[in-house]
Amino acid sequence: MVITIQNVLIATDNSYATVDLQVVDGKIAAIAADLDVVGTAFDGNNKLLLPGFFNAHTHSSEMWQRGIMSALPLELWLAELYDFAPLDLEKVYLSALGTAVETLLSGGTSVVDHLVLIPGQELETIATATRAYREVGIRAFIAPLIQDESLTAGMPSGESAQTHEPYFRSTVATLEIIEEAVRQFHRPDEGVNILVAPTGIQLCTDALFEGCIELSSRYNLCRHSHLLETRAQEKLAEEKYGCTAVEHLKRIGYLSDRTTLAHCVHLNDADIAILAETQSTVVHNPLSNLRLGSGIAPILKYRQAGVNVTFGCDGASSNDSQDLLEAIKIGSILHNVTDSDYQHWITPRQAVEMASLGGAKGLNIADKLGSLTPGKQADLVLYDLTNLSLLPRTDPIGLLVLGRPTNVVNSAWVNGKQVIADGKLTTINVDELRQELFNRSQWETKRKSQTVAQIEAHYRTVMGLRNTKKHG
Repeated sequence: MVITIQNVLIATDNSYATVDLQVVDGKIAAIAADLDVVGTAFDGNNKLLLPGFFNAHTHSSEMWQRGIMSALPLELWLAELYDFAPLDLEKVYLSALGTAVETLLSGGTSVVDHLVLIPGQELETIATATRAYREVGIRAFIAPLIQDESLTAGMPSGESAQTHEPYFRSTVATLEIIEEAVRQFHRPDEGVNILVAPTGIQLCTDALFEGCIELSSRYNLCRHSHLLETRAQEKLAEEKYGCTAVEHLKRIGYLSDRTTLAHCVHLNDADIAILAETQSTVVHNPLSNLRLGSGIAPILKYRQAGVNVTFGCDGASSNDSQDLLEAIKIGSILHNVTDSDYQHWITPRQAVEMASLGGAKGLNIADKLGSLTPGKQADLVLYDLTNLSLLPRTDPIGLLVLGRPTNVVNSAWVNGKQVIADGKLTTINVDELRQELFNRSQWETKRKSQTVAQIEAHYRTVMGLRNTKKHG
């Protein structure tokens, strides 16, 4: 595939330039004014070209419960989620398609799917999501979500002695599934990557983390986890380890320059220094952190300490969307209220770099993706600057990040292959997908979770909340 995008606007150090960009064999071959046309020509007039963004943390199958989840903090929210999450492979397939489409239409060319596995059909779940992402054409980083402790172990015990049901699958069996997934599906050259992805310290033993470290080293895999999303997890880490979760993960060797950590809301200054020292990446999920009352991650502190930060949508029932531009906007301006020194605030250009190059750094591929640089792979997005939501004309990146852009992606390419043309997917029939999602769901109102009813009193006690009112 050889293409030339003509007369397109790109960002320079302090301004913009109108250039031509050529793609040959999936890579950016040249960027300059007035290049000779090679291959297929694309008109870039009144369009902005940016590197594709990374949706660096999500859970695709949560799409089936968006808009219905109760107003609960994470620990209780998870209990409700799993009470009503009987998944089948067809649902896994459709929600992965939907996640990919919504990511692409909001500027993302890569997705990190912390994929919920169907018990007993773990490899089939991974195969199904892989098939969906290949069909859409997005670059996929599939991070099968694993744990080896049961849900109640994710809450602090407080003063009470707690016993937990053993998890249904052994640590060894879980690691064997991930190793087999790597053998079957890890094909970076074909745009499908497998990550090791223990869900987090709250539901994983050290044995599981250490097994993932070993697999990561042996197969050169990136690592992904949730980290300190809530105050409850901060308390739990102190109970489990007698130190912070970050100190513990450093001690066992999980943190590295290919480790991405979702949320990172409740870290102290020493923890932040450890993330900088280990070159770990923070994935900021501002919308789910607000939706679940988890808090505001200290993103400005991370940036000042030299920690790499990128953005994620998180799952579509804690957000409840996969609009990456929305996550980037909120994830930028939210922090203006956390630091009165406006020189620390995130500018639109910095936000774009965090969403593109920041995502590539976290996945250890900054040499291949994340910027408009000759020699890098052509994951590109073309934005229509004549769209009503990007007018009147001022600063194009300012309009894109700070505005409320709708339907502004004109074209997108992944590895040089066009996946969006004239605002529409070229790879799958989105109307058929919409119909399938509609047909396989129904209008619902509030539901009652049995598990929440069982564990809510304990949660309220350990979190210092008065047990005066049942949630309902």
